[in-house]
Formats: sequence, structure tokens, C-alpha cells
Amino acid sequence: MPILTIIIPCYFNEANIPVTMAELLANEATLPADVRVEYVLVDDGSRDGTLRELLAAQARTPDRVRVVELAGNVGSYNAIVAGMAYATGDCTAIITADLQDPPELLAQMYSYWQQGFRLVIGNRQDREEKGVQKMLANIFHGLMKRFALPNIPSGGFDFVLFDRQVREQVLQMQERNSNVFYLMTWLGHAYVNIPYVRRKRQLGRSRWTIQKKVKLFIDSFLSFSFLPIRAISVAGLVLGSGSFLYGLYLMFLKLSGRTEPLGWTALMVVMLLVSAFQMTALGVIGEYVWRGLDAARNRPLYVIKQVHEVSK
Repeated sequence: MPILTIIIPCYFNEANIPVTMAELLANEATLPADVRVEYVLVDDGSRDGTLRELLAAQARTPDRVRVVELAGNVGSYNAIVAGMAYATGDCTAIITADLQDPPELLAQMYSYWQQGFRLVIGNRQDREEKGVQKMLANIFHGLMKRFALPNIPSGGFDFVLFDRQVREQVLQMQERNSNVFYLMTWLGHAYVNIPYVRRKRQLGRSRWTIQKKVKLFIDSFLSFSFLPIRAISVAGLVLGSGSFLYGLYLMFLKLSGRTEPLGWTALMVVMLLVSAFQMTALGVIGEYVWRGLDAARNRPLYVIKQVHEVSK
């Protein structure tokens, strides 16, 4: 009997868990009768009643629910990797705890896996959210597709189903400060894309702050693109060429006996411009260097406090 593991990272999702688990359990009726579904629920250091609700969900379905309790908050992507480490399924799906991604797509995703696709992506074709949040998300995924990973679908995604082989390959990499979903596409396996409209959050308040979104963008972009470093090189060449030409111009004025420009304003503008560029360049280089240091220290991506195992 094939096993489908569903991983749900949870952070301050006390109100969502009962509703989400009820809908996921009801949705099992849309899956083939011969598939066994197990759930790996990861508490990412929540400080509300999330863990209590996760244990209550396990008590209702003790033979198919495993709760992984992390010692502290490590971010949803590292929490997902922790869930992968405790998944046993032939294929694995990742879905958010707030039901913004439709569970009814799981049956279609599973059918594509049966056809041989190692990766099936639920792609956000549109969002019910409006305003700045939607605009920033579109900009983020547009930049990633244009400059980092041209093979990813437009609109972004964090609702996926993938084969055991993909899971083991991601776990083997233990990539830090990265994007676990983009890592799956980076592996190069052929995938199928299922577009859908992402729902608006109905319960609770999202903890996905602007600060976390900015960090995700920086981590994702630096993990999969050398554009920032190359942009520094190009900008340096442009500034250097401009400085060389301006120097030739001043030498021409000097040798020809013409009046040299006083240049106080121009000198200050150039100095400020070059100084700003140097500081920006050092900041970008520092981001890469820090990531290399973080990888060299080889600290764990997460720390397990306790694993509440499936009842036999």
C-alpha cells in the first residue's frame, strides 16, 4: 500500500489546526482507496496553544499523526526540512496550516505522481489577497524567475507533492539560508504545474512579516543567483571607465592651457557616489561571506525538543 505523507509546518496556528485537520481528513475520500495517508505536524516554536491543538489532533487519529516539536522557532522552511526527516511516505506533500492552499488538489497531484512525475507543483496563478501584499509577492517571484531560476512557474508556489527521491536529495543537501521549494526545482526533475487561486486567510493572524519576506527574498536570490556580485563588477567597471575618461578630460584642459573647472560640487558628488557604492558592494559581498561562514559552522538547521510518535 503506497503511503502519502502530508507535512504541515505550524507557527501560531492554534485556531487553524482543528479546521485544517478536519478538512484534510475529509479530503482523504478524494484519494485512491489503496493509499494510506500519514501526517507530520511540525510545531515551529509556537508560544500559543498550537502544540496543544496538534496533540489533540494526534489523539483523534493516533495511528497516522506524528507531531514534531522543535525547541525554538527556526522558520517555516527549516521546519519543513524537519518534517521531511520524519516522513516515511513513498511521496510527500507540503501544505500550509491556514488552508490558503486547496487540499482538494492533492488527489490530482497524487495522480500525476502515479504517472511518474517526481515533482508536482501547485502554482499560485492568482491570489485573493489584494494591495501591497499581492504586489510584493508578484515582484519577488518575477525577479526570481527572471534572474535566478527561469524554470520555475510564474506566481510562486509553496504547495507541492514530491517523490521519496526528491525528499532524500533535499535532506542530503542540508542547505542553509535558502528556499526549500526552489531547491526542488533546482534539482532538475521534470515537474507538472497545476495553477490555482490562493485563498485569503480566514482564521488567525499571519506571522509572515515584512521582515521575514525581505529575508526570504535575500536568501532565495543569493542562493540561486550570482547577479548581485556581477552587478558590482559591472558598476565598478562603469565607474572606473567614467573616472578614467574624466581624468583624460582634465589632463587635456591642463595641457591645452584652458581653465580647469573648479569642481568642488562635482568632486563631492563623485566622492559620495563612490563611497555609497563601496559600502553597498561590501554589504553584498558580506551577505555571501556570512552564508559561507554559516555553512562552515555546520550548525543544525533545527533542534528537536520532542517527537510525539504515531501510536502502533
